[in-house]
Amino acid sequence: MKKSVMQEDGMGCGIASTAFLLGKTYKETLNLFEDGKVKAQTVGFQCKEISNILNSVGLNYKNTYIRGKIKKALYKPRTIVFIKRSKKYPYGHYLCRAEGKWMDPWINFPDQDRRAGFRKRLPGRPIYVILSQY
Repeated sequence: MKKSVMQEDGMGCGIASTAFLLGKTYKETLNLFEDGKVKAQTVGFQCKEISNILNSVGLNYKNTYIRGKIKKALYKPRTIVFIKRSKKYPYGHYLCRAEGKWMDPWINFPDQDRRAGFRKRLPGRPIYVILSQY
C-alpha cells in the first residue's frame, strides 16, 4: 500500500488527498494550486479546483454531488470524497480511497501533532465525490 500523505496546513486535506492520488509530496502538489499556500491556511479548496488539477496533469476526473447511483462509485480506488461539515469537521474534510481503505491526511484530528493514516470507514457523511472517468 502507498504511504499516506499528511496535510501540513489546517485546510490542506484536499492537497494531501490529491498528492496521495498523484504519488507526489504535499509540497510538490501545493505548487500546482493557484494561491495554494494561502488557501491551505485559510479557506481550503473546492472540489472543482481539485478535479481541474487532476485533469491538468493528464487524468480524467470530474466532481459531482453524491446522490443515487453515484453512491456506489465512492468505493472505487483513486476516488476523493468530501465529507459534510459537522461538529467534528467544521469545514468538512477530504479523504482518498485506496486498496479498500480511506487515506485520511489528518487521522488524529483535531490533535495539533498531525498524523496521516488509513481507516476502514469514513468519519462522516460524504456529500461530494471526485472520480475518474475511465
